[in-house]
Amino acid sequence: MKSMQDLTGKRPWLAALFFVATVAVGIGAGLLLSSVATRKAEARFAYTTRTDIAADESRNEIWGRSYPLEYESWKKTEDTTFQSEFGGARNTDLLEKDPRMVVLWAGYAFSKEYNHPHGHAWAVKDIRKILRTGAPNDTDKGPQPATCWTCKSPDVPRLMAKMGAADFYHKKWSELGPEVINPIGCLDCHDPKTMALRVSRPALVEAFQRQGKDITKASHAEMRSLVCAQCHVEYYFKGPGKYLTFPWDSGTSVEKIEAYYDTIKFSDWTHALSRTPLLKAQHPDYEVFQMGIHAQRGLSCADCHMPYSTQGGQKFSDHHVQSPLNNIANSCQVCHRQDADELRRNVYERQRKVDEENIRLEDVLVRAHLEAKAAWDHGADSIEMAPVLALIRRAQWRWDFANAGHGNSFHAPVEIARMLAHGIGFGQEARVELARIFAKHQIPEVAYPDISTKAKAQELLGMKMDKLKADKQVFLEKVVPQWVRAGQEREAKLPQ
Repeated sequence: MKSMQDLTGKRPWLAALFFVATVAVGIGAGLLLSSVATRKAEARFAYTTRTDIAADESRNEIWGRSYPLEYESWKKTEDTTFQSEFGGARNTDLLEKDPRMVVLWAGYAFSKEYNHPHGHAWAVKDIRKILRTGAPNDTDKGPQPATCWTCKSPDVPRLMAKMGAADFYHKKWSELGPEVINPIGCLDCHDPKTMALRVSRPALVEAFQRQGKDITKASHAEMRSLVCAQCHVEYYFKGPGKYLTFPWDSGTSVEKIEAYYDTIKFSDWTHALSRTPLLKAQHPDYEVFQMGIHAQRGLSCADCHMPYSTQGGQKFSDHHVQSPLNNIANSCQVCHRQDADELRRNVYERQRKVDEENIRLEDVLVRAHLEAKAAWDHGADSIEMAPVLALIRRAQWRWDFANAGHGNSFHAPVEIARMLAHGIGFGQEARVELARIFAKHQIPEVAYPDISTKAKAQELLGMKMDKLKADKQVFLEKVVPQWVRAGQEREAKLPQ
């Protein structure tokens, strides 16, 4: 038998092949050992650092003792430095950026203040500060129901378990102020014993049940979106008890939800200028996401907004819930091979084109509201105005649905463009009907006011913003500190 040396001497390529094979085996063995070590580290982490967590533990820092990587990444939601062209983490004043919205929401709380949201860690602080929640005091508990707390804190599941969902919703927002102090966190989405994803808010479960679905049959992949769908959805406060309800009984498209509201003759408010009974979309992120290509290809919300990360040999889900544009390497480039700048350009291109149609619809709606007011002021009656108001309602619902979600123009740009195009059509139809009314009543042409700034738009509506802000400041300085102290005293008595 010939030796290896004889063979390789006569065939040099065989020596090279043998060398490459030896190196490959060595690398493979090294990777295997590294993988084994990593899995052992993960196992040690999962089963030795975990502590008993109470069933109603709403303090995120307590969970952080057992899951430090997830907790430390969650704390990064406090960071407000990232800003993209159409969003980010800064608490941008959106009414100042686009004062048309003040007019579109005339007579509704959103015309007072509307900002781009911070990260989850800001949820409780932001809802206390926003002018929409008013300045309740001991004698006046304010206009907002406790339902407004539902998606802001892991204290909510604890309170609902204690008093029942219906009683929770029926209270005033300020009544539960001392009880709600922890921002969105662990208990909202995880079972404290198993860490399995779970739905902690009843509205989503009830919406599934009304459609004949069992949410407990959802797969893990589906749950990676459904835990987000507890809050990032369209909803309304049903009846005198302000019971939080998802209008999904017939479907989740903009038309199906509109039909649901029309059937029950629901409106959120009546517009202060046009007298149109309008709908206010909340944040239908889940509904719109389902219409886009990423959901259709089987991705979940968490795949892009909470991608997996590795630290010290430990793989974990990054709980810094944020725009994927601030984490392109771990989010987008897991699937897409283009460089970060090209991917960012692709997103902005879609968002800019959608925004063009959005501004066109806003201009149409502002004019329609002002023209409707002029028609009322000059003697138009409810019979001739009825078709106008119906068209304005349909147009504004599509505008609001398209805008209220976070990232809708990226999640499903084709659907959002369709929605806005239909809104423009309905809005222009309303103005054609108004032109007929103007001719009938010989109404002079409307002089459109200057609404180039938020202040000018609010002044047009007669809003006393100085008083609103002053009252809110007193509330923040006197009442909120009492809430915080009461919450801290309550938590100081809990096991530490």
